[in-house]
Amino acid sequence: MKEEQIQTLHPQPDKTNKKISLAKYHQIKDALSGILSKKELSHTDLMEALYVEVKDTFVGGIQWYGETVKLDLEARKVIERTKSKPEKYKLVKVNS
Repeated sequence: MKEEQIQTLHPQPDKTNKKISLAKYHQIKDALSGILSKKELSHTDLMEALYVEVKDTFVGGIQWYGETVKLDLEARKVIERTKSKPEKYKLVKVNS
């Protein structure tokens, strides 16, 4: 049986992001959301925190999947970049 896939989005509309495993997408998305629910982080700090969070349970390139899912979440307006220097990522507050 073929693994279910998701077509990820890219924040720049003219760019196409990757099609990846839906299970891996959700694992990385949940980890990123959990990390960013605590505080805003720079790109480097976010990817390091993601690695620590999933290194024992994730099969695949954590940094690659992390970047792919981060871009998708930006395109979906779930996370956003701050205007600060250095730029940081934060979870967009959603009323649900």
